[in-house]
Amino acid sequence: MTDQEQFLAAAGELLGERGLTRDPELLQPWLTDWRGRFSGRAMALASPASTAEVSALMKLCAEFGVPVVPQGGNSGMSGGATPDETGHAMLLSLRRMNAIRHFDPTAREITCEAGVILQTLHEAAAAEHLRFPLTLGGKGSATVGGLISTNAGGTQVLRHGSMRTQVLGIEAVLADGKVFDALVPLKKDNRGFDLKQLLIGSEGTLGIVTAATLRLLPALADRAVLWAGLESVTAARALLLHSETIAGDALEGFEIMPRHSLEAVLAHVPGSRSPLQGQHEWNVLIELAADAAGADALPALAQTLLETAFEAGLVEDATIAANEAQAEQFWLLRDEIAPAERALGPAVQHDISVPVARMADFVSAAVPDVEARFPSTRAVAFGHLGDGNVHFHVLAPAGAVRGEWEAGDGKAISAFVHDLVTQWGGSISAEHGIGQLKRDELGRLGDPVQLAMMRAVKHALDPANLLNPGKLVPPCT
Repeated sequence: MTDQEQFLAAAGELLGERGLTRDPELLQPWLTDWRGRFSGRAMALASPASTAEVSALMKLCAEFGVPVVPQGGNSGMSGGATPDETGHAMLLSLRRMNAIRHFDPTAREITCEAGVILQTLHEAAAAEHLRFPLTLGGKGSATVGGLISTNAGGTQVLRHGSMRTQVLGIEAVLADGKVFDALVPLKKDNRGFDLKQLLIGSEGTLGIVTAATLRLLPALADRAVLWAGLESVTAARALLLHSETIAGDALEGFEIMPRHSLEAVLAHVPGSRSPLQGQHEWNVLIELAADAAGADALPALAQTLLETAFEAGLVEDATIAANEAQAEQFWLLRDEIAPAERALGPAVQHDISVPVARMADFVSAAVPDVEARFPSTRAVAFGHLGDGNVHFHVLAPAGAVRGEWEAGDGKAISAFVHDLVTQWGGSISAEHGIGQLKRDELGRLGDPVQLAMMRAVKHALDPANLLNPGKLVPPCT
């Protein structure tokens, strides 16, 4: 019996028929990333049902030297949960670990296993008149473990922060099978390094997140959703500062989109219509939100925000959603930008950030720079201006062949965009992670001291490189 056969026999005995499969048909859906950019092979799919099983499996993997690729909802954007083509790795699904272990509505804390779906978490919180203040388009498939491992963002980061801010405690299995247990939330704890923060955003390269204690907030009692048309992205930055001054903590979201993106959505979504009569070079979607204590004042606050913005000459036109249905229609226009762009043809997408105060200037400079360097392309920037994070997409010239263009000109464009971002003191990954997609670019552009520290931590916690090899951490060159 070969070492692999011995390992699989032992893993099968440990996990049982339901916890281990080698069936190609059952494996196939999990071997390609959500965007379809990366595909690989795996010796088997392990689906443990408890932290104890994950721990025992990792001890077994360490004994036989078997790499492990952890996977949540397989909805990541950077190929971080896809195995390589060797077939030597074990794909580790946390989807069976989907229990809510503890829920304390009074303390506004909930302890979830890694496989809990984000939408399920939202529903559990809502049943107790609470909310989990992070959402994104893939909430029906994204898991708590995946959100933590990638430090996910979303549209509410402006007010509430990314996933890193929501995690009060964490449980994880390390490369040697030991369990790191820091689930108990402590507001003050000065016992050295904050190790849970080291695991958040590490994309499964330092440990496998099995559970987390998360913070909850009071449910929203009301919201006001506004749409404004502006002449420039610089005016959008001025409107953001104005909104922060007028609305304060009630400012929940601030999203920008250029005219091209809005027109693409209107053409793509049947029955959609622009919230404003005229056409504007830039559009802004603003959401104000309040719990029960501030709900009564919200309509007047929204009206004051718009009136003062008009008086200051910050907007060309604007409106407030008349009801919840119209508010959802406004948000649909924002959420459908990426699908609408895909319908237009090939494109390369960049999830980038620069300092918040410089984002408007960056967009104003980068768009013409890219379009001049790569004739007949169209550069568009949209997203979370208040977080200093935009999705900077470059659409291919007419007639470009999908797949071929991205692999050729698309790579040169991405390198150019990443160079610009680095020159502006920004990050080539704001909220989607590094994974396989940007690992080499991180190695090319990352600060040598920071890269050396990352490699040192990886080697200290995973010396045999068993945890998600080939992801996030660039190899030494």
